[in-house]
Amino acid sequence: MALRSIDATEAAPRLAEFGTVIDARSPAEFAEDHLPGAVNWPVLDDEQRHIVGTMYVQDSPLAARKLGAALVSRNIAALLERHVQDKPREWQPLVYCWRGGQRSGSLALVLDQIGFRTTRLSGGYKGFRALVRQALETLPRQFDFHVLTGRTGSGKTHLLHALADAGAQTLDLEALACHRGSVLGGLPAQAQPSQKRFDTQLWQALHSLDAARPVFVEAESKKIGALQLPTALVEHMHEAGRCVLVELDDAARVQLLLRDYAALTVDVDHLCALLQGLVALRGRETVARWQAQARSGHWPALLSELLHQHYDPLYLRSTDRHYAGQAQAQRLRLADASDAAFAAAARALVAPALACP
Repeated sequence: MALRSIDATEAAPRLAEFGTVIDARSPAEFAEDHLPGAVNWPVLDDEQRHIVGTMYVQDSPLAARKLGAALVSRNIAALLERHVQDKPREWQPLVYCWRGGQRSGSLALVLDQIGFRTTRLSGGYKGFRALVRQALETLPRQFDFHVLTGRTGSGKTHLLHALADAGAQTLDLEALACHRGSVLGGLPAQAQPSQKRFDTQLWQALHSLDAARPVFVEAESKKIGALQLPTALVEHMHEAGRCVLVELDDAARVQLLLRDYAALTVDVDHLCALLQGLVALRGRETVARWQAQARSGHWPALLSELLHQHYDPLYLRSTDRHYAGQAQAQRLRLADASDAAFAAAARALVAPALACP
């Protein structure tokens, strides 16, 4: 009986039906991105893949295939001993590699011969990646986005989290990107995902949303840190998003930023290096003054200057230029930056949002 196979279009809505989604690629390939819920069973590790690939180019395809076959056979034997012994007869895995070729084919064939109902993903990860990229060109336009706008430090992210707690649908782009979206926005000891990984997680997040209900999202530029947002998402937020203008007084903004960016006040050298990136925009003299304030621990003065001289002008230019709904935005004035204030504001937004057609 021929080994069963399906393409990415068929597999994507059915991933939860498989007992295990198995990525047969190397650990480095898996780390860059993988199908939602997949586990890594590498039939070649990173070093072995490099050796075989080099041999294919520098020696001959036949020599590379002979070495690869020996390595794959030993690795599959180890995978069977490690992962398969406890699997019941009813277990139905989906196996894929880069293009649905030899690596996934070898592992899938062995699993199928054991007696498990095994399916191979034709086109492999490459086919799935094409599906994700295509979907991100159209999927965002299905949603009614309620865009939280407001100056830096006004608590938009906190409000977004409070909205999720209150039962609203939210799309947290900064959480997916592992970045707060500004020059100082990197998260402590947490690298951003690859562009491919971000795209897959965004695709998965969008598929989890109900297009019949509003979706709250924070206003973002085209990039969050090093990651590019899909053009269709950015354009739809700009053109069709209903804006909610979040307002907080300056003293509360400074205190909120001190709380959110506390890690930067500990690693002052890192903060000063980030500030150096603003020289082209704000000039050496201004940046040197900000760095001196950081080194002397004058945090309220530094943050107040950063807000008024850097972030606020950028925000006003960008939001007024890009968001068509900003002129008619619903204004939401926060009493303070407490959790209770964000929760109350979220409750005020949720009821009419849920009532929207």
